[in-house]
Amino acid sequence: MKHTPEIEFKSKAEIKRFQEGKLQGLLVYLKEYSLFYQRHFAKNNIDIAAIKSLEDLVNIPATTKDDLQQYNWDFLCVPKSEIVEFASTSGTLGKPVTLALTDSDLHRLAYNECISFACADGTQDDLYQLMLTLDRQFMAGIAYYEGIRKLGAGLVRVGPGLPAMQWETIERLNPTTLVAVPSFIVKLIEFAKQNGIDPNKSSVKKAICIGEGLRTGSFDLNIIGQRIKDSWNIQLYSTYASTEMQTAFTECTHGAGGHHHPELLILEVIGDDGMPVSNGRPGEVTITTLGVQGMPLLRYKTGDIAVAYTEPCACGRTTSRLGPVLGRKQQLIKLKGTTIYPPGVFELLNEMSSIRDYVVEASTGELGTDELKLHLLVSEEMKEDIKQKLFAIFQARLRVVPEIYFATAQELEKLQFGKIDRKIRKFIDNR
Repeated sequence: MKHTPEIEFKSKAEIKRFQEGKLQGLLVYLKEYSLFYQRHFAKNNIDIAAIKSLEDLVNIPATTKDDLQQYNWDFLCVPKSEIVEFASTSGTLGKPVTLALTDSDLHRLAYNECISFACADGTQDDLYQLMLTLDRQFMAGIAYYEGIRKLGAGLVRVGPGLPAMQWETIERLNPTTLVAVPSFIVKLIEFAKQNGIDPNKSSVKKAICIGEGLRTGSFDLNIIGQRIKDSWNIQLYSTYASTEMQTAFTECTHGAGGHHHPELLILEVIGDDGMPVSNGRPGEVTITTLGVQGMPLLRYKTGDIAVAYTEPCACGRTTSRLGPVLGRKQQLIKLKGTTIYPPGVFELLNEMSSIRDYVVEASTGELGTDELKLHLLVSEEMKEDIKQKLFAIFQARLRVVPEIYFATAQELEKLQFGKIDRKIRKFIDNR
């Protein structure tokens, strides 16, 4: 418990009082140093002295991704000479946003990942193999690196891709934990089967899964999670984070949602009316950062739809837990009267092991309606069988059938990376 903050085990009332004290300090800081929030408060007649409780937050209009894109540098609260690191969003939903971090922000980021890895049963005795990029202004890479160092554990920076190199490193250095995208772990397993490697005889005992969902809404492992566990008996931990929040929600052993760190973030889950949804109902994840110097955010709507759970966890933490992301608000697809999010399509495709890889593409048709196209990588002899099975599955589950296109490995790789080569894109929105 060395790296587990006491606040996570306090009563709800104590946590609330703690956060309200932090909130009042943040409001004063923003009014003094943030050009964006100075305008925001004035435009909306916000008297920060009247914001005394977490419930009062609803009186402040939310900040959006559009605000960050349009007024990026107006969020900066320190002189540029105090910036020690620049990170950026991937630009999945539009123009990338730059986040400027001070030295204090980097320490906060390291603290966040340290306690997150500790939450996922990490100790100084672990050796982490990082299967992700540490360059290209990718905040997660530097966060994991600094967090593991703060934990006192060891790490191996292998980078993304290259299953052969990943397995060579596993066999040579004996890491205990992988940090990787779940679908890439599936590729590691496929490579192992093809090359006579038994994953269960390796040193790896755990995997911190990033970038993709690992669980269903009932916290069972989804198709990818099950596929990993069927072949590799390792403990899986799901995570949720974003560049803007500079904070992570990470599962503990019990796998019942990512734990909220109340000293780093105020969490709201709100409906379309801007008000908090009732407990157990899905809403848009909205965050207020605490302890950020460079570019703090107040009531920032992430665009992610999820469910928050407020009952205490079996691990003893009393903080809220965030369930799997159901989808992104901007990525909602209305297909012939049926409303779906991309993760729902991913889950159907992941059920078919004969589909080696895929990209889901949304576009606008001639009549202005949403259209959906599946780019699939499969073996030649399986194409007709897969097409028939997908037709039946989509008709039965979603009552609509998207357009199906069989891509080559080169075509799919071009779609998945495009101009953004630091993480794989499974969904492309061309609407």
